[in-house]
Amino acid sequence: MRNIEITGYGYYIPENTVEFRGQVRHRIPQGSSENQLSMAVKAAQRALENASLSINDIDCIVSTSAVGIQPIPCTAALIHEQIAKGTSIPAMDINTTCTSFVSALDVMSYLIEAGRYNRVLMVASEMASGGLNPNQKESYELFGDGAAAVVISKSSDGVSGVIYGMQNTWSEGAHDTEIRGGLTGYLPKNYVEGSEEYYFDMKGLRILKLVGRKVPKMFDEFKEKSGYSVTDVDVIVPHQASKALGMIMHHLGIPEGKYINIVPQYGNMVSVAIPHALIWGIENGKIRKGDLVLLLGTAAGLTANMLLLRY
Repeated sequence: MRNIEITGYGYYIPENTVEFRGQVRHRIPQGSSENQLSMAVKAAQRALENASLSINDIDCIVSTSAVGIQPIPCTAALIHEQIAKGTSIPAMDINTTCTSFVSALDVMSYLIEAGRYNRVLMVASEMASGGLNPNQKESYELFGDGAAAVVISKSSDGVSGVIYGMQNTWSEGAHDTEIRGGLTGYLPKNYVEGSEEYYFDMKGLRILKLVGRKVPKMFDEFKEKSGYSVTDVDVIVPHQASKALGMIMHHLGIPEGKYINIVPQYGNMVSVAIPHALIWGIENGKIRKGDLVLLLGTAAGLTANMLLLRY
């Protein structure tokens, strides 16, 4: 086990809401001064305050956002400018789209365990509403905006930590969830107003079928290699991917009540969904100190991540 613990957390959700068939989505309204960066900063500041730390106590800043604020520099550098300007704290992005937080937690736990870093600030922030295609109803009604941040440190009790992590990618799903335009695939100079290449594009049914074929086998492999089964786990924190979350959990043999489902209240907040659901679980008493927690999610690619930790 890699002995790390979450020593602070915070999130920011826009107050403005829209409702689709009884489900709520929080979205930054047009013309607002709020944006992806301002949400990231607020979540980061709240995480530091919750941990009773200042930015000078942090020795690495990691952005785990799926969509960057701009192509260059990395999003973490822009967050650094807002909260750590004048310091030499390293800043980096770790991106596996929707599961970026899980990938980053896995990677950074090794670096903390090795002594490279002591306290790492991880920040996910997404303004998904800015890239949605109103003609694609399935995705247009699903996504919300927000930010979430955690501070992770070397475990002080020797009990908390990352037990086992796994990531698989099946690139036959690479074009089922994508934004094609904006970088070198579809250059910005070729942008035409209304071009669908620059909007988020999702083929939900194809993704669901691929997940159904691949993830159960990965789940079995994870259980075999980690030595833990669903019955051992106290709480499962899945990516809040869609309204089909309950069906997917059932397909994996995970009973209702064992996992956190806040899709009706928040929808899919891309990379923010898992850390926000984790924090929601902690604040609402669903996750307690010492609990065995499984982070589980799929992402564009198609990528899937599983991470077992002792909270």
